[in-house]
Amino acid sequence: MFTKKEILPIILIIFAFAFGLFIYPLLPEQIPSHWNIEGEIDSWSGKGFAVLFFPSLTLIFYLLMTFIPLIDPLRKNYLKFSRAYFWFRFLFVAFLISLYLYTLGAAFGNQIKINYFIIPALAVLFIFLGLFMPKVKRNYFVGIRTPWTIHSEETWNETHKYAGRVFIIAGLISLVGLFLPEYSFLIFIIAVMCAMIISVVYSYFVFRRMGGFKK
Repeated sequence: MFTKKEILPIILIIFAFAFGLFIYPLLPEQIPSHWNIEGEIDSWSGKGFAVLFFPSLTLIFYLLMTFIPLIDPLRKNYLKFSRAYFWFRFLFVAFLISLYLYTLGAAFGNQIKINYFIIPALAVLFIFLGLFMPKVKRNYFVGIRTPWTIHSEETWNETHKYAGRVFIIAGLISLVGLFLPEYSFLIFIIAVMCAMIISVVYSYFVFRRMGGFKK
């Protein structure tokens, strides 16, 4: 799974560590670490922890997503969607680092409410996830993993084609939160939960239509 393209997310992670350490002397002692559903800061952490936590978390997620296919019994299938899987991992790393930079900006008094950053970022992430879904081949770690999709390759493929469209719609609906900032997180959560539930239920009915476990 590790190719020359991996230099791109690695550079982003190194940049995050380097940038955090570079501005460390300029940061206040307390840095925002959590926002409530209304987009207001409700928790703080020491700058030493904050500067290292997000880049370290990003590195851990990146390594997990990169090497976990090696222990998947269906690891050969990852080769069939390796390009799409790489770009998804890259986008996820970029999302976490952009959130890290937003947090550092908030420590300096950035007045942009997190709702106007996190909701569009998550919506775009979900739209790209929707584009990624139809390309995912059967495996045990990535995608809509239900007893029915794991059992049947046909159910897996049809479910992920459908789920891709559903996830894109959920991402687009989430963007409505930009116009209703007080409800933006609620809109996003409902849209995402509906997309997940619909995809799981759809996989069951596809499996039944294709003959179930008798096939």
